[in-house]
Amino acid sequence: MPQSSLSPVDRPVDKRRDDAARAAWLYFIGDRTQDEIAAQLDLSRQAVQRLVAFAVSEKLIKFRLDHPIASCTELAARLVGRYGLEFCDVTPSDPEAPGSIAGIAGATAARLQRLLVSKAPMVVCVGTGRTLRAAVEEMDTLDRPQHKVVSLVGAMAAGGHASPYDVVMRLGDKAGAQRYPMPAPVLTETVEDREGIQSQRAFAVLRELRAQARASFVGISEIDWQSPVHRDGFMTDTDISALIEAGAVGEITGWSFDAAGRPLDCQVNRRIASLPLESPPERLTVVVGGGPKKVAPLKAALKGRLASALITDEATAETLLSDAGQ
Repeated sequence: MPQSSLSPVDRPVDKRRDDAARAAWLYFIGDRTQDEIAAQLDLSRQAVQRLVAFAVSEKLIKFRLDHPIASCTELAARLVGRYGLEFCDVTPSDPEAPGSIAGIAGATAARLQRLLVSKAPMVVCVGTGRTLRAAVEEMDTLDRPQHKVVSLVGAMAAGGHASPYDVVMRLGDKAGAQRYPMPAPVLTETVEDREGIQSQRAFAVLRELRAQARASFVGISEIDWQSPVHRDGFMTDTDISALIEAGAVGEITGWSFDAAGRPLDCQVNRRIASLPLESPPERLTVVVGGGPKKVAPLKAALKGRLASALITDEATAETLLSDAGQ
């Protein structure tokens, strides 16, 4: 059969992406062989291989693991029992990439998708962070204008620059939902500034919506030098130093807590403009995160009942259980 005179590399970019998407769909979803796809698209087998590889590299097709791995399922069950969680999802770890968030992001996307696909109007609250943002990117597009997506935390530093990992706007776009960002920095300059912001009507609306929420999804981070809130400019050297001295091990939506999961009564926390942490949560609150640096904050948050569900990876789950003496 005659083959196309243009190789995938020579085709215009848009045409190449179209061909790659078609080839990947036929291969992964349509269960066609590469020879069958080559015949259907009038290409060589080698060209089909390159198109499929291009589709994967450009993230034109996404993978979700539907088969539960027995070891992950067992770890999840042990974490549910240990910490009294509503659920726990444990994804396989990549030994070569201990800090990878891909599996956790995929599992979080599946949970969000399952929740938001409902046609009954609902409110869902979200924090910020790299893992949550990656999860939103993994989701399919929905059309749910009856839903409301609410931010628990601002996405600005006191100096005015924005977080690259804001979630509420992107999730609203993906779900076709109403969006309610928080018009405040993560950390204000003074306690008086925080009180002024929280006295505004917009903040009262966020509080009211949070009270109606079906679920909250939040990221978690360590408190240390060059931790995300420090590296991204949301907290200064002075703030981090004060938190470390006060015994902070982690933060959720800006709120720092100690190794027992108790939010700190300190000057930095008194300037946090986020909606308060709930302990225990008054609604499903899913904490999302994994990797060596997240073990201490995750253990503290679970111990302090700052979350009622967990999505993490296999290596982190094993360490959490080991540290807990299980």
